Amino acid sequence: MATNTFSTNSEIDLKNIYRNKLSLFIGLTLSSLLFIFLEFNYGWRQGALFAVGLFAGLVLYHAAFGFTAGWREIVSTGRGAGLRAQTIMLGVTVVLFSLIISQGELFGTQMVGRTAPLNTAVAFGAFVFGLGMQLGGGCASGTLFTVGGGNLRMLITLIAFIAGSVIGTWHWSSWQNAAGIDPVVLTERLGTFGGVIASLLIFAVIYYATVLYERKRHGAVVYEPKTNFTILKGPWPLIAGALALVIVNVATLILAGRPWGVTSGLALWGAKFVGILGLDVSDWPYWLRASQAASLEESVFSNITSVMNFGIIIGAFIAASLAQKFSPSIKIKPGHILSAVIGGLLMGYGARLAFGCNIGAYFSGIGSTSVHGWLWFAAAFAGSIIGIKLRPKFGMI
Repeated sequence: MATNTFSTNSEIDLKNIYRNKLSLFIGLTLSSLLFIFLEFNYGWRQGALFAVGLFAGLVLYHAAFGFTAGWREIVSTGRGAGLRAQTIMLGVTVVLFSLIISQGELFGTQMVGRTAPLNTAVAFGAFVFGLGMQLGGGCASGTLFTVGGGNLRMLITLIAFIAGSVIGTWHWSSWQNAAGIDPVVLTERLGTFGGVIASLLIFAVIYYATVLYERKRHGAVVYEPKTNFTILKGPWPLIAGALALVIVNVATLILAGRPWGVTSGLALWGAKFVGILGLDVSDWPYWLRASQAASLEESVFSNITSVMNFGIIIGAFIAASLAQKFSPSIKIKPGHILSAVIGGLLMGYGARLAFGCNIGAYFSGIGSTSVHGWLWFAAAFAGSIIGIKLRPKFGMI
């Protein structure tokens, strides 16, 4: 019996090795062909942005840097390492963004931050998004990299996310007169230096608060969970993932002239799909805006966000193959399917109202010293707490 068990395990290991070698070959081939296609047809910047997306996918997978899990840990277990890594990521981003944006123009491209009003649409949309990300099992970037890593449940979340985005664009005009005030940008109100210092002080307060809270609950603080990692196979320390994502966002700003975003690309994919089915969305107010109308008319490969999203998925696919962890399973519990659908719909809808997601509104918004990013964080965190409490009803831990 022991011999048969050993033999069976060896066969499974060999199948896993072959599967991951094949998936690595496919991932590298696909990424190379797409990079060449973008370079020749859409210019070097588009190819470079796709490469940044590939790097983001690899980072997100190897560091398992999901914003969802970091928030869930501090609420459920009192461990704040994930949230602390986010504050470090945001702090470094604020410093670099502020220096770059203050230049006005870089290499012939105008540099602009991510700003949005402070209104009830942002608050409600972020709350809904936060609730959805806990039920869906991942945030916007988290959904993309886990799909690339072979998680079929998250593919359901992604499909529902796209569907929710279409509904969000349909309702978008109804929220444009929401009560609130115009964008508030700290570096504009307080000057570059003052805005940076004010932001860093907020990060320091949050960081220290998580330390006190964790110490109160556990008596000691785990600043960085121990991992045995390699660069190509992971898992990476949280701080390494945080700093690598700073590189992703800064590179996006320099190449595209604006910070990193994710969900507008998903809304575009949904609009393109329903267009194939015969639903014309071009007269919806969301798509009548010049930039959005152009995206709708052109190929998805000309859209920066879409190209970077493709990169994230393929980059995570390559990362999972390198780590020999690409092993999709179709065994998904009914409760998990239901939560994926509900969570994805809520995230897609909420992101359209809130001017983005954990990347576009939270990471890039706060990185641009726009106060709407903090409103988004507060509302999304509140929604996330409720989502965490609802997870067991769907059989989720």
